[in-house]
Amino acid sequence: MKKVLIVDDSEPIRRRVAELLEESGQIRIVGQAGNSRDAMSAMQKLRPDTVILDIRIPESSGIQVLKEIKCRYPAVKVIMLTNFDNPQYRRQCRQLGADHFLNKTLEFEKIVASVTGGSTR
Repeated sequence: MKKVLIVDDSEPIRRRVAELLEESGQIRIVGQAGNSRDAMSAMQKLRPDTVILDIRIPESSGIQVLKEIKCRYPAVKVIMLTNFDNPQYRRQCRQLGADHFLNKTLEFEKIVASVTGGSTR
């Protein structure tokens, strides 16, 4: 079973993502964080397999958190889930090691496949 940490400043979004992932039966939500400090603390304590990460979070950016995760925990899968879907962010996140980059509005249904390794196309 995949262990997932959800990092987003919106509690309703975190709750919706958690519900969607848990419905799959293949994923366990090990934690949630609303800012970069809590995200990195949760990474250390919970050791998730996958992180679902928003670009805009308090105290730092999701891009900075992505960079730190990939530096400290290179095997962890990171899925960027954001409303800020522009080519510059996509390119930067891919260069920093993001495994997937999903638009919250248009690609929300692809989250489960992104975590489990199924097709997201």
